[in-house]
Amino acid sequence: MQRIVQIEGRGVPVRGNDIDTDRIIPARFLRAITFDGMEQHVFEDDRKAGGHPFDDPRFQGARVLLVDSNFGCGSSREHAPQALRRWGIEAVVGESFAEIFFGNSLMIGLACVTATPDTLRTLMDLVERQPETVLRVDLAECTLDAGGQRYPIALPPNVRDALMTGAWDTTGMLLDRYSQVETVASRLPYMSNFR
Repeated sequence: MQRIVQIEGRGVPVRGNDIDTDRIIPARFLRAITFDGMEQHVFEDDRKAGGHPFDDPRFQGARVLLVDSNFGCGSSREHAPQALRRWGIEAVVGESFAEIFFGNSLMIGLACVTATPDTLRTLMDLVERQPETVLRVDLAECTLDAGGQRYPIALPPNVRDALMTGAWDTTGMLLDRYSQVETVASRLPYMSNFR
């Protein structure tokens, strides 16, 4: 199981409220059977207009995405957090998140934490001025360190615990306890066809 306690890396700011999942990953890319290559199309339509932070060389390799309110609203596509995660994002810091996006993110270990609008403006301004700034999201302390300052962040206690204990990683949990899985399977009469 993969435990997630701290995420550290440079940030990328994407300003704007109500950025929906169709903007994060346009619907025409949902025909794929796997999520492989999805990162190539993150914010594709927004990026065509030019000047998008995901195309800015200063933010390449960023691991922390800074957003505003109601991020990930719209349709309930799991492709949106998958595309962000595959691009390299490991934490999203925002004012608020759409509930389904938040849940889909948790299922793949993409930490979504909230901060105040003032904190987010400060962080976005800092990262735009000094893109080399390292952000450290600490789930244990519920803080984000950046530029010598510490800011409070929040997330539901059960989500925090799931990330920190590795309970978000259901596949990892099964593999860690595979002997128990085999024991249960051996008692199920319909499983004899699969042995």
